[in-house]
Amino acid sequence: MFNPRLSVITVVYNNVQDVERTMLSVLGQTYNNIEYIIVDGLSNDGTLAVINKYAGSISKFISEKDKGIYDAMNKGLAMATGDYVIFMNSGDEFYDVETVAAVFATGDDADIYYGETEMIAGDGQSLGQRRHKAPTQFTWKGFKYGMSISHQAIYIRRALTEPYDNKYQLSADIDWIIRAAKKASKIVNVDRYVAKYLVGGMSKKKHRQSLQERFDIMKQNYGLIPTIVNHFVIAFNLGWYWLKNKRTND
Repeated sequence: MFNPRLSVITVVYNNVQDVERTMLSVLGQTYNNIEYIIVDGLSNDGTLAVINKYAGSISKFISEKDKGIYDAMNKGLAMATGDYVIFMNSGDEFYDVETVAAVFATGDDADIYYGETEMIAGDGQSLGQRRHKAPTQFTWKGFKYGMSISHQAIYIRRALTEPYDNKYQLSADIDWIIRAAKKASKIVNVDRYVAKYLVGGMSKKKHRQSLQERFDIMKQNYGLIPTIVNHFVIAFNLGWYWLKNKRTND
């Protein structure tokens, strides 16, 4: 029976209102081969007290200052020993208690597993499926029209991962996934919801910088001219999405 070790990494800093929900979604998984790693940025709002409640169930834990979220995520990667890694950062959740077991039951020995994501608001209410639906088939070229798979919904063989590029402050996850996907030979769509994503992160608050970083990443991977053309497609799709949803709500 395929039973790989999964390193689940949670990065948190001063998020006492959400961290327990994330932790419980990890600790409540029915899958029995999880290494749970928490990287805290030296929180001072009560987050550490919440984490300490579950200290006996956490595999590895550090709390120290970092240079930003991707520096913290790199620390988690360096600590990971599992066959696969996934980031479930504070505020995000596995979709249900069977998620990890269902993912690995889909097929043996893939380089990447991925699925669909549900958005949730700060009060826990569902906001429905992400605008970018997970593609039926995914390759490294699949992000040319936007990030079609969320960070919380992709399981990557640890041997394929590299450190996050800290020159990106908001969009290094896109670059990270593309680099891993370029090396992947077997990618499996698990064809189910696998994560709940808390909307309103820093990429939303600093949207312009996030878009600039994404353009640079796409330009490096797909070329300047194709990236410009693809951004016209992205703009059209975004406009059509909002128009369609406006009509639905009216």
